[in-house]
This record gives sequence, structure tokens and C-alpha cells, in this order.
Amino acid sequence: MDNKITINPSSSIDEPEKIMINNDDIIQDTCGWYTFKPKFLQRFMNPKWMLLFLCIAGAVQGIVVNGFINVVISTIERRFGLQSRETGFIASGYDVASFFCLIPVSYFGGRIGSSKLKWVGYGVIIMGLGFLIFSLPQFLVGPYKVNKQEESICIESVYENKTLRECTNRTTDENLSWTVWLFFTAQLLHGTGASPLYTLGVTYIDENVSKKMSSIYLGIFYTTAIVGPALGYILGGQMLMIYTDFLTTDQSIIQMTPESKLWVGAWWLGFFIFSFICILISIPLVAYPKRLPGSEKLEKTSEAYKNQQAPAFTKLQEIPKAIFLLLKNPTFLFLNLAGATEGLIISGFAVFLPKLIENQFSVTAIKSAFIMGIVCVNAGGFGTYLGGYFTKKLKLNCSGTIQFCIICCIFATIFSGCFLISCPNLSFAGVTVPYKASLNSYSEIKKENHSNLTRSPLYNLESSCNSNCKCNKKVYEPICGLDDILYFSPCYAGCLTEKTANNSKFYKDCSCIKKSSKSANRELIKNDDKYFSSYEAINKICDSKCEYLEVFICFCFFVMFFTFLSTMPALSATLRCVDEKIRSFALGLQWLIVRMLGTIPSSIIFGKLIDESCILWQKETYGSEIGACLLYDNNRMSNYMLFLAILGKSLSVLFFFLSWFFYIPPVNNK
Repeated sequence: MDNKITINPSSSIDEPEKIMINNDDIIQDTCGWYTFKPKFLQRFMNPKWMLLFLCIAGAVQGIVVNGFINVVISTIERRFGLQSRETGFIASGYDVASFFCLIPVSYFGGRIGSSKLKWVGYGVIIMGLGFLIFSLPQFLVGPYKVNKQEESICIESVYENKTLRECTNRTTDENLSWTVWLFFTAQLLHGTGASPLYTLGVTYIDENVSKKMSSIYLGIFYTTAIVGPALGYILGGQMLMIYTDFLTTDQSIIQMTPESKLWVGAWWLGFFIFSFICILISIPLVAYPKRLPGSEKLEKTSEAYKNQQAPAFTKLQEIPKAIFLLLKNPTFLFLNLAGATEGLIISGFAVFLPKLIENQFSVTAIKSAFIMGIVCVNAGGFGTYLGGYFTKKLKLNCSGTIQFCIICCIFATIFSGCFLISCPNLSFAGVTVPYKASLNSYSEIKKENHSNLTRSPLYNLESSCNSNCKCNKKVYEPICGLDDILYFSPCYAGCLTEKTANNSKFYKDCSCIKKSSKSANRELIKNDDKYFSSYEAINKICDSKCEYLEVFICFCFFVMFFTFLSTMPALSATLRCVDEKIRSFALGLQWLIVRMLGTIPSSIIFGKLIDESCILWQKETYGSEIGACLLYDNNRMSNYMLFLAILGKSLSVLFFFLSWFFYIPPVNNK
């Protein structure tokens, strides 16, 4: 006797259903791994469980790829002596891999009868391997050398009967630029593994739920994908509180706190942990069948452009024909261009906005990551979910969803004016301000202030107050003096005495620091021990006098909110304007265009412009002016960000408008 299950035709796909199928269909549409398909797994054969596992996979991808990596960028630069253009090259590896993988993955994985979630599961395994490789440089290089010199202060010595204060800075710098290729390889694996997630995973959801519920399910999926990076910012920031070599080095020995400019946190820890989590997530994903029970009973309504019909492509040589068919759809084409401009802005800001906050407002990388996490959780999460909710609640058709996107982009463009907010540069002796202890009159101070110190790196670090010190420009150990001025190192501040307490270093007898009774940083070096009251500097960054951080965060929130509010309507419009037989391939082609025109050049463009705003480079023992940037010009950095934001958002408005203008709905959309 054939096994049969009855179906209630009126039941929703979101509820357990009973379907009239034969033995072959039962074997095909059951949950399990190859021939091992136990009965207890069949309870997971519904859209809610499927959505849960996809959401976890999307969250992990967001936490690591779009969260951890963006948080640790500045730390990696400091740890391995890399420039922003090099870290931008690393960030682009994810998009390069996606560029080459999206077309074949979405084409072969999206064919009729293919097992889409198995592709997603195998991709998650590849992604986990990339996480593991990304953490390898921590174990392949030697321990981080915090103090690269024997002494960083001036020492009284006698040489040829002349009193000489000589700084004994001896560096043992190592060229670690080769790590760029290891990071880049890991990013290639990240992009390869994530390719099926947002193409085949999205179409699997759309195929197995009703049209009414599709926007809600996709909204939830993309919300977790957005919340993932936010959690990555928060978790990554907390991991940076841990010293990078905590397994082999006692933090109390290094005499430094996370507030120090030389601090390097455990940037690698999150990648190492989540590489194993990926293996666990892939297990249920590869167990799902090609379709969920009841999906064949769903009634779908076509809104394809001009009722465009597509054949069932099955062969590799038919890919050009499928691409040509999609590019003949102007609505689909302009939606792709809008996605590219949005991707350029989102990707660039995700990587470099924490650095902008860190430098503009003189906060630590940890605090900057925490701020970005809080903003992304609220703006990105709520914006993405509300975008899907409004699409369902307002019952928007394809044309209506595009109009909704236009409105969102206009508001995001307006709030992009937040980058007009710029803070003054920190007072950095010899770079942005002169050594005031060396100036004898007001006219001399005024003359020095008008000199072009900010144009040339290491322009005038030497002064009469430290002329007897043979300081090394390759050794960067910034200290903040009681005169509210930042100094390149204790040596360049002319400090003779150093004292360590509470994981901080205190300095006195500094010939370059002008003593003042009024100082915003005097609280930094207060201590219960009265001995420290006579000290003049501490190994921390000076506090910023800029009070616009709260205003900037508020405006950034609305930029992100309206940006992510349009993501779900834009995705819905993309799925609706093409024939359902090539939706997976259409999403793959869309992501390809977004990568090629948006996210791949984004990291390079943003990294190049950020480097252009650098006014102080780290000197290394090899080469001339290479290494990480030590100080940025805040005004130039803000201007570059403002230009890119306004240009990108304006183009998004234009492309969304053109996609709506050229859209022709089908005559009979049933």
C-alpha cells in the first residue's frame, strides 16, 4: 500500500500541512543527510524553522564579515604596519570572490530541481574556513612588541666632555606586509561562502511562503543580517579590550591600557571562535530538501516587466542568453545601478566610519566600535524590518515599492549633511601646533601657528627644547602633556623621568611641556599617591574639545535608518519585476553588478581618500614613508566623506526614479 498524507487546501504555508504525495515525493521532500533521514527531523520541515537557520547563518556572516573586520581594521593597521589602502585592498577581497562566484552559484543552484539550502550550507563551511585563515597571522608572527625601544626618554650622559641627553631608541621593526595576502585569501573564502546565502537563500524563502508573507519573512531574514554587523561591532569592541597576546603575555607586564594609542587588542579571537560555529550551523542547512511541503500549492502573482517570460535555462552555454534577457528589463537594470551606488556608500562607511569617529572625536577604537554597534542595531535592524512590514501593510505592488525607495533615499540624502560636522585637529606638537615651550614671544607663537605644519608629515618634530635628544622618528609612543598638547613620544617631549603605575606611564622633567595650572588633562594623571601630582604627562591620547559627537551620532542614525528602510522594498521590487524561473539568477546578476560597480571599488576609493587626509605617517626601518597613518586631518576627512555620501545618495535617487519611470506592468498579472 502506498503511503499517503492528506492535505487541507485552506491551510497556510506557515502552518504544518498534509500533502497528497507518493513514496518518491516523501523521499525527495524529507529532512536529513543523504540516506539518513530520521523521523524526529521532520518536525523542522516548515518555513519557520527554515527561516531560523537561515537567520543564524546570515547573522554569523554579518557578525564576522561586516562586523569584526570593520572593527579591527585600525588595529590590524597598527599591529602589522599597514596603510588604509592596503586594508581597503583586504576588504575588497570579499567582493572580488563574490564577483566571480555569484553567476555560476546563482545559475546552477537556482535551476529547477536544485537543492538551494545545500548550496547555502556548503557555503557556510567555506566561510568558516576563511574565518580560521583570517586569524592565522596572530599565530604566524612573533609576539607584539609594545615597547620597541630600550628607553623612550632622554638620559643624562657624558660624551667627549659634553653633556648630552641621548634617547636610546633602538627599533627591531619587522616587515609584516606579507600578511595582506593572507588576509586577502581569507576574504576570498568569505565572499565565496556567502555567495549562495543572499541569492539562493532569499529565493528559497520566496518560493516556499505565500506572496503576502514573503516580505515579512525576507524582512526578518535581512533584519538579522543587519543586526549581525551591529553585534559584531559590540562583540569585537569587547574583544579589543583583551590584550592580543593574552595567551602568552601577562597584561600587567606591558604597562599599558586599552586607552593607549599603541594598544593592540585580541582582534583575532572572534574569527577563531566563529570558524567552529560555522560548522555547527551548516549541519541543519544541508539537511533541508529541495522544497518544503505545500510549496507547490502556493498561488503566485506575476508582476514581471511587460509580462516578460523566461525559458527554463539548464545548460552552461545558455548563461549569456539569460543575462541578455534580464538586461533588456530597464526596471531591473536601474534597480541594479541603484543597488550599486547604495552598496558603494554602505560598504565604505561600514569599513571607515569607525575610523572617522575615532579620529574626529578622539575616542578609542573600542568606544568607536561600540557606538557603531548601537547605531547599527537600532537604525539598521528597525529600518530593515519596517521596510518589509510597510511593503506588506501598505500592500505595495512593484511600482509602489520603487516609489517608497525614492522617498527613503531623498531623506537619507538630506541627513547625509552630518558630515559637515568637523572637529578641530588635536594639538600635536610639531605637526599641527608648534612647541610652545620653545617660543619666547606672542609674535613668535602667532608666526608658528600660521606656518604650513599640517602639509608635511614629520615636518618639525625637532625643536630647541629637544635638540639635544637624538629621538627616533620610527618609534611612536604618544603622550599627553598638562598643556593639552599631544607629543610624538616622551623623547620628543624632552622627558627625563618615567614612572609606571596602574598600567600607565607618567613622565616629568619634560623640557618641551609648558607648565600650566589650568589643563583639561590634569585629571588624567591624578592619583592617590601625592608623588604623581608633580608629573607632567601620561601615555594616553589627549581629550578632544569637540562637543558634537552626540549630534553626529543622531544624524548618522537617520542616514542609516532611511538607507536600510529601502532595502526590503528594493529587494521585493527586484524579485517581482523578473520571471520567477530566473529569480535566483537575477539576484546573482544583481549582486554581481553591485559588487563590480559598488562594493569592490568602494573600499579602494574610501581607503585612498582616507590616506589623502593623513598628515603624519609612521616611519619604518625599511623604505621611506610607509606604515600606518598616525594622524589625520579632520576637515579633509569630513569633506571627503560628505562628497561621497551626497554623490552616492543622489545617484541612488536618480536610478530608483528611472526604474520606476520605465516600469511597464503586465497586462494580465494573474
